[in-house]
Amino acid sequence: METTTLLNIPIERTRHSGLGGVDWNHLAFGQHNADHMLLSDYANGAWGNPQIVPFANFSLSPAALCLHYGQTIFEGMKAFRLPDGKINIFRPEKHYDRLTISAERLCMPVVSREVFIGGLSRLVDLDRQWVPATPGGALYLRPFIIATEARLGVKISDNYRFAVVSSPAGPLYPQPLRVKIERSFVRAARGGTGFAKCGGNYAAAFYPAKLAKEQGYDQVLWTDGKENNFIEESGTMNAFFVIDHVLVTPPLSDSILDGVTRDSLLALAARAGIPAEERPVSVDELQAAFRKGTITEAFGAGTAAVISPIRTIGIDGVDYDLPAYNDLGQEPAIRSGRNGQVPVHIRLRTTLDRIRYGLEPDPFGWNHIV
Repeated sequence: METTTLLNIPIERTRHSGLGGVDWNHLAFGQHNADHMLLSDYANGAWGNPQIVPFANFSLSPAALCLHYGQTIFEGMKAFRLPDGKINIFRPEKHYDRLTISAERLCMPVVSREVFIGGLSRLVDLDRQWVPATPGGALYLRPFIIATEARLGVKISDNYRFAVVSSPAGPLYPQPLRVKIERSFVRAARGGTGFAKCGGNYAAAFYPAKLAKEQGYDQVLWTDGKENNFIEESGTMNAFFVIDHVLVTPPLSDSILDGVTRDSLLALAARAGIPAEERPVSVDELQAAFRKGTITEAFGAGTAAVISPIRTIGIDGVDYDLPAYNDLGQEPAIRSGRNGQVPVHIRLRTTLDRIRYGLEPDPFGWNHIV
């Protein structure tokens, strides 16, 4: 657990807080924006000094390159309220490293680590009243960089804006999911931008997800772009399975995002003695595991969703059901799956939450306290 140093950043405070319009007991994801945002602009080869201003619309030229050629990257992370009232930003260092990787892939500059982490800390400190005190709540943080040069030409932009906005959030998927294995459409191909957190990856995924929802599913399980037979991600999350009592997740590649929650869960599994493997998972293997009854859990993992259990997987027109789990908002210690064992995803979710909310020690140094 590390305490972050607050940068001396100029602040323009809002005169009209939106706190009064929030229903804290029913937080729809992304519905409300916190009062302030962090800004810094890039021009003439350098980033300007960051500042914090009231949340407001941007003014951009219609010819801004971000609107035409896709130079947009972002991160998604969370801040949590601790029992003593302090605020924890979870794993900002890991998120900064990933932002840097995304920026390199899209030929974009990135702010310094000091501005990223120090600016986040100052912003969260200013808007600390926006961090929910309700169980399972968090302040979702969205750092992003966009190309702002006004020029209708296919080129690397010379101007950029770095910004951080935030939104109080509750659970993204409150119920176990029905997902469909996607065999026709591809989220990302090898050599592409699948490992980068850029806007184009998400836009291209909307249509297949829309078709899946029309068929009665909540999301898709993406397969690889070469054979359409190896699982890559689950919607906007990394995919996990428990097969033969082993936690299995596809290995990272240039078509799979290096999820911070994924990384955290693997570290927690190793510490808890839960067998885990990072290896390819084929659709054929999943079908065989369903026939044998050796697959007992499947779930997606990501910052927004945390852990979302999957209750049904549709494979080539056939639905395969997994054990249905109770609402994760209840006390997980009293719930058990087959043979009286607490499901792996509940064990991992419980430990992760207890660390992030400061209810047990942080042995990894993940928490940055504001």
